Amino acid sequence: MIIADRPELLVVGYAIRTTSDAEEDPDRARLPGLWQRAGAPGAFAHVPGRVDENIYAVLTDYESDHNGAYTQIVGIAVHTAARLPEAMVAVRVPGVPCLHLEVRGPLPQTLLEAWQYLAQHPGRRSFTTDLEVHHQAGVDLYIAARPNYSEVAG
Repeated sequence: MIIADRPELLVVGYAIRTTSDAEEDPDRARLPGLWQRAGAPGAFAHVPGRVDENIYAVLTDYESDHNGAYTQIVGIAVHTAARLPEAMVAVRVPGVPCLHLEVRGPLPQTLLEAWQYLAQHPGRRSFTTDLEVHHQAGVDLYIAARPNYSEVAG
């Protein structure tokens, strides 16, 4: 992990509110349905102003820490969100110093392992707004760092 400055970003997509405990229970998990909806062919075809071909997952509105409720939005980066398609939300991802992890290898297993690692080291996180950038090579995680956290971690 390294400390990186994440640029501000505007994401439009579908949102759910969940907890880590709920996601560990297949009967209560909401993230698979969110990703299925976002991954459907043409899910974002009617959204104007797309920035790139990446899929973005924004984790925000943390109730407390990794044990509390949070909101996840899965969508695309856009230049503006003047006209939101029905059932979609827009979220501005602030540009902040963050922990940057490059996740490569078989997904979703490597991504789950990265989040498990982060859960074991919560003291580094600010629990404000985190970002997953899904692209051809894998996933880049940008985890909002606590103020004054400047250690380069391995």
